[in-house]
Amino acid sequence: MTRSPKTLDLWRHHLGVVPDTVLQDVDLENLILAENDLVSLPASLGRLTRLRMLDLGHNQLTELPETLGELLQLDSFLYLHDNRLTAVPSSFARLVRVRYLNLSQNALTQWPDAVSGMSGLRELRLADNGLTEIPESLGRLSHLRELHLQNNRIEALPGAIGELRDLRHLDLRRNPLTDLPETLVSLPLLQKLDLRWIPTLPELPWFETLTARGCLVYR
Repeated sequence: MTRSPKTLDLWRHHLGVVPDTVLQDVDLENLILAENDLVSLPASLGRLTRLRMLDLGHNQLTELPETLGELLQLDSFLYLHDNRLTAVPSSFARLVRVRYLNLSQNALTQWPDAVSGMSGLRELRLADNGLTEIPESLGRLSHLRELHLQNNRIEALPGAIGELRDLRHLDLRRNPLTDLPETLVSLPLLQKLDLRWIPTLPELPWFETLTARGCLVYR
């Protein structure tokens, strides 16, 4: 028989703190702590080394403990959206098995460098922050299929985005972009490029190349 993963769903319990009983359950594989009015996390959360999915969304977190980098079995979802984070721990670079990371609706003004080390990511969401620049290290996320950067303050993208050979969906809505790297044309699997509500971006001649091969370019 196939064993079901051990899951603890405490969604919207308004706990205020992570209960000690949760931190002692080292067999947990899926933990949902969304909407619990959490303002901080205990370092002992790193003990739950069998976790494969962790949902900390819709809380009031301003920082995360470095010990989250001990959760090396995380290979599914890591939800951190709708918090107050200004950075992520450097230890996140160790989470190379995570496939989906959501950091949208936080207070990030700089690209979190550790995220560039999360080489297993398939989907990355950083919408609704205050990002102004995207570094060349973005190109290290070679398995990325979806990248959501809408509603930031980004003026340009690095040429290294052309190294994301698996990228299918790129959402750049509501950014003050003035140009885009032509390396986007080299992305063989790109299906959707969303550029709506960007009045600062001119029509670029290579848009026609993308649309001719079936990529939807929304303006």
